[in-house]
Amino acid sequence: MVAAAETTLQGLLEGTKQYQVPLYQRTYSWQDHQLERLWKDIVRLAEDRVDHPKTTHFIGSLVLAPSPNNGPAGVGVFLVVDGQQRLTTLSILLCAIRDHRVLNESDTHDRLTGQYLINQWVPERRLKLVPTQADLDAYLACVDSSAQAGGGEVGAAYQFFRDRLAEPAAAAQVKHLEDAVLFGLALVSVIAHPDDNVYRIFESLNNTGLKLTQADLLRNYLFMRLPNRSKTVYDAHWLPLQKRFNSVELETLFWLDLVQHDPRITQGDTYARQQARLDRIATEDGIEAEVRRFGRLGALLEIILHPAKEQDSDVRFRLERLHAWGTTTVYPLLLHLLDRRSLGTATSPQVASAMRYVESFLVRRLLIGRATANINRNLLSIVTEMNKDLPVDEAVHAYLSAGRKYYATDSDVRHAVRSLPFYTNGRASQRSLVLRWLEESYDSKEPVSLTKLTIEHVLPQSMSPEWQRMLAADLEPHENVVEVHDALKHTLGNLTLTGYNVELGNKPFSVKRVDLVKSGVRLTQDIVACERWGRPQIHARADALAERIINLWPGPTGSALVQSEVRWDLMTAALAALPTGSWTTYGDLAALIGTAPQPVGNRLRAVPVPNAHRVLQAEGTMAAGFRWPDGRTDDPVATLRAEGVEFDQHGRANPTQRIDLDELAQLTGLAPDELPRRLPQPRPGEGQSRAERFAEQLGVLQGTVVAGATLALLNQWTEMGGTLLYGDGAETSCFLMARERGHRDGDIWPVTLYPSGKAEVVFQHLASRLPFDDVTLREQFRQRLNQLPGVSIAAAKLTLRPGVPLTILADHAAASALVEHLQWFYDQAHLSEGADEALTV
Repeated sequence: MVAAAETTLQGLLEGTKQYQVPLYQRTYSWQDHQLERLWKDIVRLAEDRVDHPKTTHFIGSLVLAPSPNNGPAGVGVFLVVDGQQRLTTLSILLCAIRDHRVLNESDTHDRLTGQYLINQWVPERRLKLVPTQADLDAYLACVDSSAQAGGGEVGAAYQFFRDRLAEPAAAAQVKHLEDAVLFGLALVSVIAHPDDNVYRIFESLNNTGLKLTQADLLRNYLFMRLPNRSKTVYDAHWLPLQKRFNSVELETLFWLDLVQHDPRITQGDTYARQQARLDRIATEDGIEAEVRRFGRLGALLEIILHPAKEQDSDVRFRLERLHAWGTTTVYPLLLHLLDRRSLGTATSPQVASAMRYVESFLVRRLLIGRATANINRNLLSIVTEMNKDLPVDEAVHAYLSAGRKYYATDSDVRHAVRSLPFYTNGRASQRSLVLRWLEESYDSKEPVSLTKLTIEHVLPQSMSPEWQRMLAADLEPHENVVEVHDALKHTLGNLTLTGYNVELGNKPFSVKRVDLVKSGVRLTQDIVACERWGRPQIHARADALAERIINLWPGPTGSALVQSEVRWDLMTAALAALPTGSWTTYGDLAALIGTAPQPVGNRLRAVPVPNAHRVLQAEGTMAAGFRWPDGRTDDPVATLRAEGVEFDQHGRANPTQRIDLDELAQLTGLAPDELPRRLPQPRPGEGQSRAERFAEQLGVLQGTVVAGATLALLNQWTEMGGTLLYGDGAETSCFLMARERGHRDGDIWPVTLYPSGKAEVVFQHLASRLPFDDVTLREQFRQRLNQLPGVSIAAAKLTLRPGVPLTILADHAAASALVEHLQWFYDQAHLSEGADEALTV
C-alpha cells in the first residue's frame, strides 16, 4: 500500500524531517548534460512565472519509505527509495543559490539553510538530506559553505550552478530562480507503507537496468540483507572495493565469480544469477562472508586489470601480454589461476606457464586465420572443464590441445606464415603485438622503442612499375603479376615494423632497404641482407619466422588433432556475401584462404558455390575455362551486366566495382571494425597524446599540404559540433564522431582517417546505426562523396568500408565540398533530436 501526493520542493523540505539515502544506493552521478537540462527548465519556468505565478513544471516522482530507525520525537525520517539523484541535485542547487545571494546580498544564509537544508533545532538529525556515505563529506561542505565547496560529482554540480548563477542574465533574476526552484517545481511524493519490503519496491523500480548497473543492484541487495551490520561491513569491506573499481569493473568481478562455475552465464545475467545464489544464504554472517570473499577476489582482479601490481616478474610479464591482447574472456581463467596460487594449490611458475600456453593458443590461432572461431566458449570453459588433478599449467595445456579448438600445430604454423594474409586476420592491435613480440624475442643489446613502430609492407600494397618488374622475374608461365602480388603482400614474410618517421610507401626496394637499416629494428635484418625482394625472398623469410614462432610459442600436445585444411568454407562465405553489382578475382580469393588461384578455379568449376560467375581474372575478364557448375549455358558476362557490373569495349569489368582482398576480409568478418573508445590520455611527462601522434604521423607520411588540409578538416568537424576519438594502434587512426557513446541513438561516425593516406567510409558500421540503417541515406551519402574529384565508390560497397585517398584534400574546392557533405551527415545524425527529453533520475 502506498500514499501519493503532489508537492513542491518547499513542501518537501520545510519542517522538521530527514531524508536518508540508504547505503545500498549508488553514489551521486549526475553529469553536465543532466544539470544543463534541469537548469534550462528552471530558467524557462522562472521567466514564465513572472507573468503567470501559478505555472509549475513537473520533474517526476520521489519514492519514500518510513525509516525503521525512527528519529527523535517530531522528526519524520524517510528512506529515499527512488529519486535520490534529483533530490540531491536540487539541494545542491539551493546551496549554490544561497551562497550566490550571500556574496551579493545580505540576510539570506540563515533563511535558506535553516528552512530547507538543516534541522537547526535537532542536532542529532541536523541534515534534511543525508546522502550516501561516499558523498557525505562533499555534500556537508556544500551545506556548510566550506571554502572547498565539495568534491567529486557533488562538488562539480555545485560549481556548475555557481557558474550559471554568475552569468549576467541569471544574476539579474536570481530571486525568480529561487522562487521557481522552491515553489514551481512539482513532484509526486510516493510513501510506502511501513510493512512494505522496501528493497522489493526499489528492485521493481530499477531492475530493468535502465537506471542502475547490475553491480549497483547487487550492492543494494547485499546491504538490504545486512540490516544490523550494513555500515560496518560497508566501511570495512565494500567501500574499499568500490574505490578500487568503477561500476563496469565491479560488474565484471561478479560475472567472473559466476562464470568459473558455469561458462554459459552471460554478463547480462549477472545480477539475477548472483541474487539466486545469495538467496540460499540465510544469515547475516553468511552474507557478510560473501562480501569479504568479493573483497578477496577483487584484490586478484585488480592485479589482472593492472598487471604492474603483480610481484612475481614472470607472472607479471604474462599478465601484461594477455592484458595487451585485449580479450576479457580469458579473465575467468586468470582469476582462477591467481586464486589457486593464493590458496596454495598452484605456484607462481605454474601460473606463468599456464598463461604462456594461453598466449601461444591465441597467437597460433591468429596466424592460421581462426582468431575468433568459438574463442569465447573455449576460453570461458577452461576452468570448469580442465582436469583439476593435474598441475594447473599441464591442465590448461591439455584442455586447449583437446578437441577441435584450432590450437595450431607446428605444421599449421609453417603453412600459414607462408600462405595466409596475416594482415587481414584478427584485430589490428593483435597483429601489431605479434610483430612486436617477435622483435622483442631477438633480445637486442640496443633495443628500439616499440611504441612508435607501425607495420610496414616491404612489397608495397600498391605496386609501381619497378616492383611489377621485380615480381615478374619469378613468375611461372601460367602466373599473373597481380595475382602473385595479392597472394604475397599481406603474408607475414612480407611484413615488418618500422618507425613512422620514415616514409617508405612504394619506394623501390633499393631505397627502402637503406631506410630499413636506419630503423634499427632487428626484424628487418634478414630483409636488408637481400639484394632484391621477390617471392623467393619473402618465402625464405616466412620460413625463418615460422621456426622462431614455433620456438617462442609452444604448440599443442602430441595428441592434438591435425587441423590443416584449405578454408573452402571461408571462400564460400565470401562469395555468398559478395554484393550484386560487384566482382572479385581468383587471386583475391586464393590470398584470402591461403592457396593458389589455380585450385580456386578448379574448385569453382567442380563444386556449386554461390556467385561463382562474379569471380574474374585479375584484369577483369571472364576466364576462358569458366563453366557453370550446375550446367547452365547462359552467358556469365551478360548475367554480370544485368546485375549492374559495367564492362568496357575490351570486355574488362569496371575496376571500381572490384571487391579486393581487404574488402573480402571485411565481408567475412576477418577484419572487424576498429571501434572507437574513449581511451585515457598519457599524463604530462608520459609521452604524446594520441591526437599528437596522429598529427605527427600524418605530417611525416603525407607531407605538409595534405597533412595541413586534413587537420583543417578536423577543426571544421569540431566546429560543426562533432568530436574526435583516436585509436590505440601503432598507426593512430582518427574517428570523426557525430554522436558519442552514451547518446540515446548510439554512437556514429562517417569516416575513419588513417595517417597512411586513407579516409575509410564506414558504410558497414552505418548499416546498424540510426538513421543510416536506412539504405537510402547511405546511398545519398555515397552519391555525395562520388561528386568529389577522383572518388568513385561503387554501389556494391554500401555494406563495406571503402577508402577515399586523403590526397583529395589538397584540392581546396574538393576539401570544401567534403566539409559540406560531412555537415549534411552530421545534420542527419541529429535530426531525431527534438524537444528536450523529460527529466529522469
